[in-house]
Amino acid sequence: MKTHYSVTLCTALVVGAVLIAVPATALDVSKEKALVNDSWLTAKTKIALAADSRVKGRQIEVETTEGRVVLRGKVDSDTAKRAAEGITAGLDGVKTVKNELQVVAPSTRDAVEEKDEAITARVKEHISKDSHLMKDSRLKEADINVQTNAGVVTLTGEVADITTSAQASWTTWQVPGVKSVKNDLTVKEKS
Repeated sequence: MKTHYSVTLCTALVVGAVLIAVPATALDVSKEKALVNDSWLTAKTKIALAADSRVKGRQIEVETTEGRVVLRGKVDSDTAKRAAEGITAGLDGVKTVKNELQVVAPSTRDAVEEKDEAITARVKEHISKDSHLMKDSRLKEADINVQTNAGVVTLTGEVADITTSAQASWTTWQVPGVKSVKNDLTVKEKS
């Protein structure tokens, strides 16, 4: 009799715990689904690009956020750039494609890549110096990622406000070798 009572009590506790836990986790399921879908789209895009002979998929970086795919990197020709965008746009689940691929001839790629690494390092150094010179700490506290492709610097991450975003762009423009600045920084929501 005691065994039957213990089993019934344990079963009731497990069922109760499940009923309590399911509504609490259901709130985060949509965010997790979006992350899984984005990861799946990124992987599917990389596989599709690698499988196509017109594109060297290893040269292309793929980022996906809520179905919006961004292609970055260097390709050999305009044909490869257009093909990469077409392949990506044709995949199920892709809402939009932002093609930031740079066309760089293979003969000059090594020199360009070395130059890009130096520009990225100089931009990071200038942003760091500028953040120390500013009287407020907004630029120092900002989460700014820097990426350079053929002299075009892309800034990504989160900043406190639009002024900090503008300051990061201005600081980047002051670096020798920068041809263009793409400011993809987002402003943090105030809580």
